[in-house]
Order: sequence, then structure tokens, then C-alpha cells
Amino acid sequence: MSSSPKYQYENLKVHIYPEGVAHVELYRPKRLNAINEALVEDIRVCFNTLGQDSTIRAIILSGHGRTFTSGIDFKDNFLMKGEPDTDVARRAYTKRLHIEWFQSAMSALEKCPQPVIVAMHYGVYGVAVDLCTAGDIRYGTKDSFYTVKEVDLGLAPDVGTLQRLPKVIGSDSLARELCFTGRNMYADEAYRCGLISKLFDTKEEMIEDALKTARVIASKSPVAVVSSKHLLNYSRDHSVDEGLQYTAVWNSAMLQTEDIPKSIQGFMQKKPAHYSNL
Repeated sequence: MSSSPKYQYENLKVHIYPEGVAHVELYRPKRLNAINEALVEDIRVCFNTLGQDSTIRAIILSGHGRTFTSGIDFKDNFLMKGEPDTDVARRAYTKRLHIEWFQSAMSALEKCPQPVIVAMHYGVYGVAVDLCTAGDIRYGTKDSFYTVKEVDLGLAPDVGTLQRLPKVIGSDSLARELCFTGRNMYADEAYRCGLISKLFDTKEEMIEDALKTARVIASKSPVAVVSSKHLLNYSRDHSVDEGLQYTAVWNSAMLQTEDIPKSIQGFMQKKPAHYSNL
């Protein structure tokens, strides 16, 4: 494990493993990893950069310290920062650009070609739900709880929860209940509804298992893994027929990869295949 000079951020710690796995930690321990503008920008830049790094094949996101994140940092509340003294249309135009920037940071996990495993412990507040639902795989500890807190702040979630949570958990009714009430959803319920796919006694056990999963993913054909994520995301947002048609076009190119004969040879010889980076 090493900390690459390429991935140095004020509010994130990034560890690179030789197997092609990156572990990104939210790192504002004195503020319980509360989300401020600087952290949002670090997330956006980090995941965009990782997405362009062909040596990285799987990514883990976790929170350093006592909790995954305590949500928006009210001491640095950029939601209420001063606005230009102009008419309402111009203020709204500026506000829209700011919201779109925030959205792009959360969506960076989804748009990153490599699978992202989000490993969460203790509190997962507000914007943390926006963040984790943009990931591919979600794990949680038994003491974790999840809350769509924006309703208690007087606003609707605007950086991903409303769009992704109903699809992730497969229940429009439950998603609406969580968004309208702001109640805590504890680990056992989060597991039952599919928000998280594995439960762990401790954070350490969770990170160990996340690394194990990430290493398995990293050992597979990057063409197959990246294609699967891309096609899953496309198919989620389109009809079955549209997804099949798009997959046919995509795979008409990707089936020509060298990774297929390598995989078959490895299977026949009972040896792991080794794949070049994308």
C-alpha cells in the first residue's frame, strides 16, 4: 500500500494497492468528515482522476475516524453563503451552476468507469446518502444508520438521493417515507431493503472484506468489468429493449478484445489470466 503523489488532497486520504485497488477515505476527522465545499471539490477531482487512471481497477470509499460523514458542515455552510446583489433571475442562475457543480461531484462515483465500493460505518447523514447511492456496491457496519436529513433543513435533496435511492432500494414507497420524514433507517432495515448488501460487526472487518472484493474485481478483465458497469448504468435508465440494443452495439466492439481468449486459456489451464490495463 502506498500514498501516491498523484492523489494528494486536503480532505481525502488515498491509498494505492499494487493489485490495482484504490482506497479513498473522507478525511476531516475534527469535523466528523462533515461535507464542505473543499471536500466536495476533492471528491469531484479525485474520482475524475481515478477514472482516467488505467492502473486502477477498483475503488473503495470509506470515512476516517468515528463516522462515515456527519453530512453538511454547518460551520462552513455553503448552502447559505452570500449571493450577488442582483435580481432573482441572476441569483437563481448562479445558484443553479453551484448545484450542478455539487451534483457533478456526487455523480463522479457513478461516472467513474471502475466499480466503487462504499463502506460505511456509524452515521450516514443527508448528503452521504446522495454520495453512497452513486456508488456501485454498498457495505455497512451493524451500528450504521442512514438518514435523508434534508427535509429537516427545509429543502429537497438536490444532488442525487431523489433520483437514485428509489432505484437502489426498489421501493418508491420507502424512498418517499425516508425523504418526507427524515427518520433514521438502521443497518438491519438498510440491509433488508437492499441499500447495503453486506453487514459487518466492525469497521475493520468491513474494510478487510471490501479490499477482498475489490481485489477480486481488479483481477478480472478490465474490459469486462468496465463494460458491465457502463451497461448496467445505461440499462437502469432505459427500457429493456433500448438496453439490449445499446449492449449489442457496445459489445460488437468489445467482443473483439484479447481478454476473451486469455480468459478461456486461463480457464482451460486452471491458471488465473493476466490482463493488460485499458
